[in-house]
Amino acid sequence: MAKRRQFGYVRKLPSGRYQASFIPPGSTIRQTAPDTFRTKTDANRWLALVEADISRGTWLDDRAGAETFGNYARAVLRDSPKIGVRWRETCERNMRLHLAPLLDTPLRTLSPAAVRQWHAAALRGDGGRTSISQSYRFMRMVMNTAVRDGIIARNPCQIPGAGTVKSVERPVATPAEVVALVEAITPRYRTAVLIAAWCGLRRGEIAGLRVSDVDLTSHTITVRKNRVEPLHNREKAHDKDPKSEAGKRTITIPPHVVPLVRLHLEQHAGNERLFISRDGSPLRGNTLYQAFVRARKKVGIDMSFHDLRHTGQTLAAQTGATLADLMKRLGHSTMAAARRYLHAVDGRDREIANALSDLAAHGDVARLPRHITMRS
Repeated sequence: MAKRRQFGYVRKLPSGRYQASFIPPGSTIRQTAPDTFRTKTDANRWLALVEADISRGTWLDDRAGAETFGNYARAVLRDSPKIGVRWRETCERNMRLHLAPLLDTPLRTLSPAAVRQWHAAALRGDGGRTSISQSYRFMRMVMNTAVRDGIIARNPCQIPGAGTVKSVERPVATPAEVVALVEAITPRYRTAVLIAAWCGLRRGEIAGLRVSDVDLTSHTITVRKNRVEPLHNREKAHDKDPKSEAGKRTITIPPHVVPLVRLHLEQHAGNERLFISRDGSPLRGNTLYQAFVRARKKVGIDMSFHDLRHTGQTLAAQTGATLADLMKRLGHSTMAAARRYLHAVDGRDREIANALSDLAAHGDVARLPRHITMRS
């Protein structure tokens, strides 16, 4: 009596052909070969190849590989804990606008040639280079996940530089222009402009500040939360932790900014939040941005609110701050940076803050409006 093979199972079908099946590793559901075989020997040979691939760790799940890119990408968006609300919305938009030609393509047939053809067609279209780059980065991330899941052997996204866009040089405001913006903007948002420009906070970090985050004794602001506002459902705005531990940081306020922060606490802050809207609700990032847009038009400056953060980084660098100092002050954190830069000494942050005020005073261009700096 012939000994039954240990891996897989072969049976003869009514048609006379043979079907091979096996139970994949980590599963309890039997999987059949994608095709039937003319002879039992052929079926056994196929099972031997599958068994060898499993033992080498190179086996790929044919059924999973038949899943479409669109369905798999949506599952990755849904299940990944590292994808934030705004990036998820951006990816969903780009799937509709740019990745639509690939959504029905099975993962196992999404080849480097298919990706290259899609990318070339996208660049010939009306889409912006930034959104196409975002789409490519998202597809590359999805296919990397498919590789880790054992669905495909190699990521087909192999186009050098397709995920990067050369950014235009961001404008840097002079201290005088910062003062002009402070004078032009609605009074309740003046401190927000100064904190962005001289402390380097992001707009979401500013909107997430609490009164308790400000310490006027030590002249510091502590970033603990970031305000997140979904693009399509602003009612679901919420506070969340910064993306990295480096984002949670305590920043020394330059001395020339402290009086305005104190005045803001007295006149414009809420009971809990440092910045609030006119109705007392948490400050919306878009409200701050629109106020900034009106102010920049009055001043005649072409820059975004985020450029104020870039301004703060540049001005701090002019004081002699090291890259490690800047990373600490601005909350930057990457593995590459951690290997590349020395750790900043905590005391350096106060030196940087003092030097920023020296830069403002000695440059004779950054005086604060008289009516908001009289109190100390």
